[in-house]
Parts: sequence; C-alpha cells; structure tokens
Amino acid sequence: MNHAPEAFAAGIDKRDMATRTAAGLAHLVAPAETLADGPAVIAEIDRLAGAHPEPDALRPAVLALLSETLATGRERVRAALLAHPAAGLRVARSYAHVTDVVVQGAVHVCQRWLHDAPIRTTGEHLAVVAVGGYGRGEMAAFSDVDLLFLFPYKATAWSESVVESTLYLLWDLRLKVGQSVRSVADCMRYAREDLTIRTSLLEMRFIAGDRGPYETLEEKLWDDLFSRTGAEFVEAKLAERDGRHERHGGSRYLLEPNIKEGKGGLRDLQTLHWVSKYLHRCETAWDLVSRGIFLREEVQRFADASKFIWAVRCHLHDLAGRAQDQLTFDRQVEIAERMGFAESNGRQAVEHFMHCYFRHAKNVGDLTRIFSAALEAQHAKKPPRLSLLLRSLSFAPDAGVQGPFRISEGRLTVRDDEVFAEDPVNLLRLFHEAARLDARIHPQAMRLVTQNLDLIDEAMRQDPEANRIFLEMLTDRLHSEWLLRLLNETDVLGRFLPEFGRIVAMMQFNMYHHYTVDEHIIRCIGVLNEIDRLEAREAHPVASEILKAKLNRRVLYVALLLHDIGKGTRQDHSELGAEIAAQVCPRLGLTEAETETVVWLVRHHLLMSDTAQKRDIADPVTVRDFANLVQSPERLRLLLVLTVCDIRGVGPNVWNNWKAQLLRSLYWETRDLLTGSFDVRSRQHRIDEARAAVAEALSDWTPEARERELGRHYPHYWLGLDTETQRIFAEMAREPAEPPIKSRLMADESRDATKACLYMADHPGIFSRMAGAFALAGADVKDARTYTTSDGMACSTFWIQDDEGHPFDPMRFDRLKRHIDRILGGKLVAREAIREKERVRPRELSFTVPTRIHFDNDGSELYTIIEVNARDRLGLLHALTRTLAALNLNIFSAIIATYGEHAVDVFYVKDLFGLKIRGEAKQRLIEERLAAAIEAIDPEHGGQGASPARRGR
Repeated sequence: MNHAPEAFAAGIDKRDMATRTAAGLAHLVAPAETLADGPAVIAEIDRLAGAHPEPDALRPAVLALLSETLATGRERVRAALLAHPAAGLRVARSYAHVTDVVVQGAVHVCQRWLHDAPIRTTGEHLAVVAVGGYGRGEMAAFSDVDLLFLFPYKATAWSESVVESTLYLLWDLRLKVGQSVRSVADCMRYAREDLTIRTSLLEMRFIAGDRGPYETLEEKLWDDLFSRTGAEFVEAKLAERDGRHERHGGSRYLLEPNIKEGKGGLRDLQTLHWVSKYLHRCETAWDLVSRGIFLREEVQRFADASKFIWAVRCHLHDLAGRAQDQLTFDRQVEIAERMGFAESNGRQAVEHFMHCYFRHAKNVGDLTRIFSAALEAQHAKKPPRLSLLLRSLSFAPDAGVQGPFRISEGRLTVRDDEVFAEDPVNLLRLFHEAARLDARIHPQAMRLVTQNLDLIDEAMRQDPEANRIFLEMLTDRLHSEWLLRLLNETDVLGRFLPEFGRIVAMMQFNMYHHYTVDEHIIRCIGVLNEIDRLEAREAHPVASEILKAKLNRRVLYVALLLHDIGKGTRQDHSELGAEIAAQVCPRLGLTEAETETVVWLVRHHLLMSDTAQKRDIADPVTVRDFANLVQSPERLRLLLVLTVCDIRGVGPNVWNNWKAQLLRSLYWETRDLLTGSFDVRSRQHRIDEARAAVAEALSDWTPEARERELGRHYPHYWLGLDTETQRIFAEMAREPAEPPIKSRLMADESRDATKACLYMADHPGIFSRMAGAFALAGADVKDARTYTTSDGMACSTFWIQDDEGHPFDPMRFDRLKRHIDRILGGKLVAREAIREKERVRPRELSFTVPTRIHFDNDGSELYTIIEVNARDRLGLLHALTRTLAALNLNIFSAIIATYGEHAVDVFYVKDLFGLKIRGEAKQRLIEERLAAAIEAIDPEHGGQGASPARRGR
C-alpha cells in the first residue's frame, strides 16, 4: 500500500513537551528532564567535586558523567526518531537540548570548580552563547556545536582559562565545536564587516555563564546594526542564496539533492527565517501571518516542509554515523523504508518518498517567491532593473500591454484581483502576455495565480482559445522553457494538462537520469529552444539544419512535451505516452495528421537512441530495419531532433561526441535509404571499392606486398572498418615479429573517444583478455571490432573512454599498453586482478537491474546478436566475453552502452563453424552461462529476475 499521509502527523508523548527548557527550547520528543536533566547533572557535578577535590581527579569523573549524559540523551532522541520517523523538528530541538545540558555542565565545572573565582570583576563576566543553527535550537545528531564565548570587554587570564578548559572537555566528548572568543565590541565590529557572522549572531541563544554580556550584545545588535541595515541584509542574503543554488546544480529537482544547501532545502527555509527575523523580529513563521506577508495555509506549507526536511536530515545523520546532507540513492532507500513509504501503482517506495521530498522543495520555492514580493512591496528589497519591456515602451508608446494587465514596479501584473474569476483563460493569458512583452511577472500576480487554480476546470481545458494560447507558448522558440517552468512552478501546467500534473516532481530511481520527469521534459524543451534559435549549430549541426528548413514545429514541441508523460506506471511508458498523446493532441488543436505523427514519435522516442547505441550501424540490416520502422524522411528528421533533445535533457555530461557521431551516421544512412539515394550497389562492389582505397593508401608499397596484404582479409573486414584503420593494420603487419603484440592508440575526435588498434596472433579468448586489460586500466569500452586474417592474425579495434565519457588520457597510454602486454602475454590473469581491484560503492547497491538476455538472428545477415542487460560493474564485459569464448563462440563485434547503473552489452557472434546460433538448446545454455557469470561478479544483484531468452524478433 502507499504511504499514509497521517503517518506524518504521528502522535508522540506530548506531556510537557511545549514547556521551555532552561535554554529556551520547546516542543521536544519527550519531557526535557527525561532526555537530559540539566539540574540533576549540575547537582551530580557538585557532588563529584566534593568527592574529588583535586582537579586531576574531578575532571575525568565529570567527563564520564557528561559522556554518559550525552550518549544516553542522544540514544533516547534516536529511539524517538525511529518510533516517530516524521517528527523532524522535535528531534532536531531535542538533540539541541541534550547538547545544551552537556555544554552547561562543562561550563559549570570549569567556572565553579576547576577555576573557581569567588570574587570576579565585571570584566570577568563570561557568557557562553549558542550561535548559528545550534543557536536556533535545531541540530541533527552530528551537527556542529557553534559557541560564542562572550566577554564585556577583553578576555582576562581567568576567563581564558575557563574557555580553554571548557573546550578541552567538549573536544574530549567528541563534539564538533566551532568556537569564537570575543568581546561585545569585537562582535559588533565583525558583524558589520561579515555577513556570515552577522547571521549567526542573529540566532544567538544564551546557554550558560553570566547573562550580562549576552544582553548587552543583543541590545546593541538590534539598536545599532539590525534596525539600520535591513535592505542591505536582505539583498546580501538573497544574492548569497542565488550563488549557493548555482553551486549546487541550479535545480531543486536533482535526484541526489543536498537537502541543506541545495535549492528548496533547509538553507532556503532558514533564509526566509533570517530575513523575517532581521526585518520584523519574528520568532516563528506564524508571526508573518499577522503582518500580512503569508496566509495561514502558506505558513502551514512552510512548517510542513521544515518538519519533513528536518526529519530526512536527522535520518541521514543517524544512518551515516556522521554529518551528511547529500541525499544519496542508497540513503533514499533506507529513509523511505524508515518513514513508512511503500511500493504502489508500479512505483517503488523510494520513488514515492522522493516525490514527497520534491513537492516540499517546490513549496519552499513558492514561499520564497511570495516572501520576495512582500519584501519589495515594503521596499526592503530593491526592485529589479527595468526590463526590456519598459525600455521598449519608452521608445514605442503604441506597444502597450494587452488584456486586463498592467505594469507595476517594472513587471507585469493583473489589473485587479478579479481578473481570473472574470475569465479563467486569463490564467494563461498572463504568461502569454509576459512572453510577448519579454517581461517578468510580478510575484503578487504569481501568488494570485496559485490562489485561483480551482478555476482551471474541464471547461477551460476544452476551451479552444485556452488551448491556442497554450500551444503558442509551447512553440515559442524564445521563451517556452521559461514559460513552462513558470507554469509548472505555479501548478498551472499540471492543472491545465492533468496528464502532466501526474509526473510533476516524479523521480526515476536510477543513476542515468539527473532530474525529475517534469524537470527533464522542461530541460528538453530548453535544448530545443536553443537549437530552434540556431544557437547550437556547432554542437548540433544536423539538428540545426533540420529546424532551419521547413519542419512542423508544432508536432516537434508537442511530442517533446509528451514523450515521457507515460512514466510512473507498470505499463510501458512509450505505449502509455502514445495513448495519452492521442487524447491530448486534438484538444490542443493539432490536426489528425499531426496527431498521428506525435503519437508515432512518442511511441518510438527511444528508437533512434537504442538503434544507434545498441546496434552496429555499419551493418546494412540495422539501417534497413530502422528505416522500415521510420518509413518517411519527415519522421526521421523529427525523431533525430527529439532524440538529441532527450539525451541532452537527461543531465550534464550525458551528451558527447560519441553519441552525436552515432546518431548522425544513422541519420545520414537512413535518410539516403528513405530518399532513394542509398548505395544499393552489390556487396562485392563495396568490398572492391574498400580494397582499392587501401591499395591507394599503400601506394608506396611494392605491387607484390600490396596484393599480399589485400589477399589476407575476409570480406567482412573490408566492410567493417574505415580505410585509415585498415592502413594502420597493414603497417603493423609489416613490422618485425617481436614484440608479438602490436598496438596503436590514437584520438578519434569524431567519436570523442580513443581508438586502440591491436594486432597479434589469433587464439581463443583473445577478445575477453583485451576487455580485461581495458577494465584494469580504467578504460570504458564503447565499441569493438575484431577480424581474423587468413594467416591466423587478429586485427582488433576498440574505442574506449574514461569513466567520465571523455577520450582516454594520453598520459595513461603507457600504463594501458603495459596491461595489454601483461594480460595478452599471460603474465597477469585478468579475472583475478579485477577481483582484487573491484570495489562497490554503497549507493550503487541500491539499484536492482534484472539480468535480461536476448537473441536476435534477424538483425544481421551474418551474425547472431546477443544483447545482455545487467547492472554495470567493473569487469562485466570481461566476464561476458570470457563466457562466450568458453562456449566456443567467436565475437566479431561488441557494442557497449551504459545508462547509469544499467549496462547493455551487445555481441555479434558466430559459432566455430561460422554459423548463427539458432538452436534453442544452445541459446538456453548460453543464457544460463552468461547469467551465472554475472551472478559470480555481482552476487548482490547479478542474475536477479533473469528473463528467458527471446529468440528472434
């Protein structure tokens, strides 16, 4: 069953939990004294002092007491966290309370017993103050303990001794203390100069010692600094927030978010708190309701987000046993289970959990936007510079605002609060007008939009004018990404297209996709905008030329919007997406022919990517079969652009020259076939042309030597490699017999890879050994071809990349050659070396990739194609090729594609007699052996869900 929302409101013992502790905290997971009893700890310290009057004896006794207090208190808080896993803020405050009691005990023993000074001057008063997050009273188990040791004036010998002894006690307790030792004057000076220090002092909280310095500093801060620098503080904190977002990926929809520093995380909530407290001395978000800044339901969203994200952070610290704020895949699985999420509706428990997280992160963004509008209205924040709109209006008075809208503070807003009620289509017109004028929308107007979402009903969804406006916005090459993001942030997009609303904040639990489904789609539209504006001609020349020519842009934009809309159910998302497209397209105003094309594109949006990356596109059967599915040049053009945008929208560093070259090659070959210009000459004619090209490249050889070289190779060699690679093998064949293994490594810029040409005597298992050598050297094999000559030599070509998808570093060529020589020379056993080197990162163990093995005897005229799907691991290719060799199969080419944790290894093979593998018994044996090999290198997940072999197409 699905996660029950009421679990988030799970009751805990509320007796006395609202009672404030000695340090001012409230709302704990249990009565304060049951977690850590401050008065009792002080009394026990005094008793120990009587029993151990010597400092050398007293200190270890007190250290043991405080250590037990800390451990026992934390364990009680942890037990409450496990029992009530959504009680995030209560847990955070409870950890802070336990820390308070320990700090108070340390200060007490140092002041009263280790450095007793019965008579102290005013200058020897010392306040111990919590600052930063600890000052706010919110801590996870391993958060920093930020302390300010505060004096009225400068430090004295006595106060320095107390501070030093206190810190040593806290350090011995293994607390992560961040300390500062300052006078009131120092704090004021540093606060004026340093925004971070000023922010930490904004949240200071008295813990122990003398209150005098604390109260003096608090008064001075508010009277002499905070009250006079509101606008400056707001501008600085918002700029700081923007920079932080940029450093952490610029999106709140990253699949492994930093829940503290990332967009939509705790730091954003804290920024709202800091600004409201700085400007209005608000202690809680609820204080903002009385000031007219937030509505009660908006503050409730603030509270719910804070509660949920704090719960996640507390679980993260507990599971990691250290401070951790990156919500990695492995932790997502564990926390989802702890918080009671369950698998349902075809989605994993972790996907439901992350969907909940992203909805809260989105709410944080909404609150930030509302708060920003309120700040501008109160002039606490500078309004933005006048947009292009105002500049255009100053020069073109006739280019005014259309519809029931106006300009306020440099941005587009509504005429009055009844605009949307008068005509719900104005909810779309507002965004359409902003795009037409290139104007930003006022936050107050955005807030009004969210308050009127109920007006978007079925009648509005069927309104032809509403759909016309939406389609115009979608196909706006200048603004559609920006518009879709705004429509999505305000939930207008999900209301107007409920089919899209279902995938908002939906995560896909894999390592390939970097964003939620809705964010991925919007980013894809952004890539299309870039290509459509002809700003990506260098990166995507073919796609740019396609869009520059005549093309149905409506079909392309709608198909891209809908291509992943079927995700999140047990049904194949391409098929479900096609069904949805068939319903949505007519409503948007597309013709029957356009609808048919969109449906086809959504159903087959993975076709070109899969064909290019999982099949040998040099094989004419591959191109023929692909062309038979595409059927028309128009579909081909649309599919290429959609595929480019889809891959680019997955995340950073996913697109590279390798994928670009594969797609371009498939596109040109298929286009020629579909337009009738495909080279339909006989196979023998193409072989003769290839032989002639090599003969010309070897023109400086003697005629006899040339003929000898041309006569050594079988027909498939001439069809499978380019002339330059064949020339390289010819040159290696002329070299002296020693060394027996010859290699050439060179950059292949067209594929963004390194090409490795290896020449040696052929023997069984050679492909597997080479795969092992590359694995040990840290090289990722992307493609491979191997051909045997009539005199028993092997000509093998591998295309390799590093683990980041770039060409292999030339500085590592020597190391790679050593691995090749040692393994192929029999001096090193690849399987044993890989086993010693293999390490699995915990986050990767969270993924289960069922092993699937597929046989295809129709996809190639000469070979059986064996496709293996499995979890990617070091040595996987080596294990698979070793198994195939042991089964007496000859591998002629291998194509390797990885999608995060999912590897797809495709082998073109024949048996010892040069025949395809057609027998069902033989196929079953191959499948069993391959599954066993995967299980052997991946006992955690290997072989899980291995499917029966699918024979034929």
